[in-house]
Amino acid sequence: MVSNLRIARLNHTYMEEISMIIMEEVKDDDLKKVVITGVEVTNDLSFAKVYFTLFDKTNKKEILESLNNIAPLIRGHLAKRIEIRHTPELKFIYDESEEYGERIDKIIDGLK
Repeated sequence: MVSNLRIARLNHTYMEEISMIIMEEVKDDDLKKVVITGVEVTNDLSFAKVYFTLFDKTNKKEILESLNNIAPLIRGHLAKRIEIRHTPELKFIYDESEEYGERIDKIIDGLK
């Protein structure tokens, strides 16, 4: 079993490294507009959910598909950058917390 502190550190490290990999290694300019907002690694370190958001939300489905298609490539770069016995499989998920917050703000403004 891996400690919560170690998982928290891995989450943060993976978030930074995935962001750098997307900026430096990925050729698709649309993917360079992705902002990684968080990473959640499972306790057994076999999977990682990578949350992201976009400034331009018009083509988020295409971006999500593209990210999940290049996840093995990003995983390979992660394995080279971070020394850990097993690099988790990556699953990209669109982070809807910003949109949720905006909806709550609109509701609150409507109540005033």
